Amino acid sequence: MLLTRFGCAAAVSAALALSAVAPVLAQEASTAEQTIDVMNTLFGKHPGARANHAKGLVAEGSFTPSPEAAKISKASLFQGPAVPVTVRFSDATGIPTIPDGAANANPHGLSLKFKLGDGSEMDVVTNALKYFPVATGEEFRDLLKAVAASGPDAAHPTALERFASAHPAAATAGGTAKTPSSLARQTYNGVNAFILVDKDGKRQPFRFRIEPVQGEEILPPEEAAKRDPNFLMAEIGPRIAKEPAKFRVLAQLAAPGDPTNDATKPWPDDRRTVDLGTLTVTKALPDSAEAEKALLFMPNNLTDGIEVSDDPLIDARVQAYAVSFSRRSQ
Repeated sequence: MLLTRFGCAAAVSAALALSAVAPVLAQEASTAEQTIDVMNTLFGKHPGARANHAKGLVAEGSFTPSPEAAKISKASLFQGPAVPVTVRFSDATGIPTIPDGAANANPHGLSLKFKLGDGSEMDVVTNALKYFPVATGEEFRDLLKAVAASGPDAAHPTALERFASAHPAAATAGGTAKTPSSLARQTYNGVNAFILVDKDGKRQPFRFRIEPVQGEEILPPEEAAKRDPNFLMAEIGPRIAKEPAKFRVLAQLAAPGDPTNDATKPWPDDRRTVDLGTLTVTKALPDSAEAEKALLFMPNNLTDGIEVSDDPLIDARVQAYAVSFSRRSQ
């Protein structure tokens, strides 16, 4: 999904500079198709690239589960030895050449594809936002349309200003993601809720949080803007070749009453977290640009012991990702 800083006037202006008008969306088009259409208008069409988070780098690593993980979920991912993981780091927007330090490159993303022992796969999709700007796929489409209709010459209140007034998180979510000194020094959040199921059938809502073992290190905006346009993507390969990057994969557990169906509402920081294990990223693929074309990360691609919640954004993201994937070769 598009995860750029819509609440920031500079970010909006940068996106709008790519196109002066929104596309005419067919009435029969699905919400997912309409969403990708607007992304293509805002960011342009780039053959072979994703509609959002177009700029990225593919790496390899492994995941080693913690003893605590096996107690809270029966998932095979948490029961056995370490499993291989395909990792994709990314910048926001659908612009493959966006500078890594640009405000609109936030939030940076981290997607994981676990290769399970039975030959199946499981995906986890995270980014640096602490919460999402809207709660449903329809609202997200409407947010994009509001951005496209709010050019520099638009009368005030603009469509975006009206939308933000009715959807407060749309104006603030982007500010929760900032540029790191390295993709290995950023915290990545799962804004959607999922369900852990243990061997006795007990169900526990949770959200993923992936924290760098070395700690998060954020650059001041003015410093980030001065860096080389590819400083993050160029730095991560040599870094992990010298020393693997390690992340703690955590589950933030919901307490009774915490909403699971609204990604705009983060749970309080004092909620219990469980250490699910360690992600170790060891190698950047030399053919990353080619490898990422075939990669598709789906938030609902899970395994027994982890289930989707009632969050409507999960299905909305799945549908939009599928449309974007289908258009990569066009």
